[in-house]
Amino acid sequence: MAENQPPRQPLTGPEPASGDRQGTLLVVNCGSSTLKLALFDLRLHKIASVLAEKLEQFQATAHIQGDPAPVPLPSHASHRQALEAVIQALFERGWLTQAPVAIGHRVVHGGERFRQAVRIDDRTREAIADCASLAPLHNPVNLAGIDSTRSLFPGVPQIAVFDTAFHQTLPPRAFLYALPQRFYRQWGVRRYGFHGTSHAFMLTETARLLGQLPEQTSLISAHLGNGCSIAAIDHGHSVDTSMGLTPLEGLVMGSRSGDVDPGLFDFLKTKGIGQDELHRILNEQSGLLGLSGQSNDMRTLCELADQGHEASATAIDVFCFRLARYIGAMMASLRRLDALVFTGGIGENSARIRRQTLASLGLLGFAVDPERNSAHGRQSHGHIESGASRFPVLVIATDEERVIAGESLRLATPHT
Repeated sequence: MAENQPPRQPLTGPEPASGDRQGTLLVVNCGSSTLKLALFDLRLHKIASVLAEKLEQFQATAHIQGDPAPVPLPSHASHRQALEAVIQALFERGWLTQAPVAIGHRVVHGGERFRQAVRIDDRTREAIADCASLAPLHNPVNLAGIDSTRSLFPGVPQIAVFDTAFHQTLPPRAFLYALPQRFYRQWGVRRYGFHGTSHAFMLTETARLLGQLPEQTSLISAHLGNGCSIAAIDHGHSVDTSMGLTPLEGLVMGSRSGDVDPGLFDFLKTKGIGQDELHRILNEQSGLLGLSGQSNDMRTLCELADQGHEASATAIDVFCFRLARYIGAMMASLRRLDALVFTGGIGENSARIRRQTLASLGLLGFAVDPERNSAHGRQSHGHIESGASRFPVLVIATDEERVIAGESLRLATPHT
């Protein structure tokens, strides 16, 4: 789509009849510089995936998975421009033939207002905007996706699915910081937690694999990717988690620091590092990238460590030790443990990280079977514990997009 073209006309398409199982669901996930789309049929089978990267940058790109032809984007394409171009391509290439039955949006922060997915109207949009101060890198671009699709598909139900909603069952002992109470009462300063859709999917899948109901299931869910978080789920409810007011707290991540001493901020001020620079350092230059000095990609770091790169090996050690320490801490929030579950790009695919993390948890009774651990990756999931393990240990591929699609279908067609 050329940059000087006028905006596209709304793409209304025929409305599906009540109870009609023909149609599609569109899932929209706007990141700070990325746009991910997924198209599902009404049986929640994925039809197509789209990834646009380097948005607002010189060489923005977009591709439909399995289609060799890139989707043309203008230079420095905005989220809205990328979304319009990608949807136009989905129509032109036959992936879409009519308006979706519903459009689901990943929204990072819902504050205390949203405890579950909701249909989007003007009041919902305003409330999401009000939470932007709690997630300044995420909620504004989430709103850009919402505004674009509401314009492109007027009348189609739009659904917001919140990263924070699953963790709204945290008790005060887990979500309160030891700060003056007015910070919480006046400004909402508390632990909110994130990756809620992934942790919720781990709950349902773990219960299925163990042959029990979600409300009977207690687990520790470790979502490990470029962003990482861990959650303790007690009888189907999140009761503790590692991320806090923002997605910066907790585990070591790809380029985010995770936990640091708050006194660091005053110390770095004496070194001439201001607030904006410190924000960039903690979010974009720390974590695995900062420790290794090489990469935020765990696959690259494992290769470098095998080649003798000491800083990469150290980054892996810190990552695994912090994860093991948090797993131990999460057990304090549970009455029983049915399983420890690894998910996310690293959790699903890195046998090394799982093995090294569990090696630090022998005192708690965890033990891994080397062959089962090595056999599991994105295309397979199941048990990796040995017969000596006190607790089951599972690898489960997450599917946040499918969760969002399912919530969108439920709220858009409540009687189907």
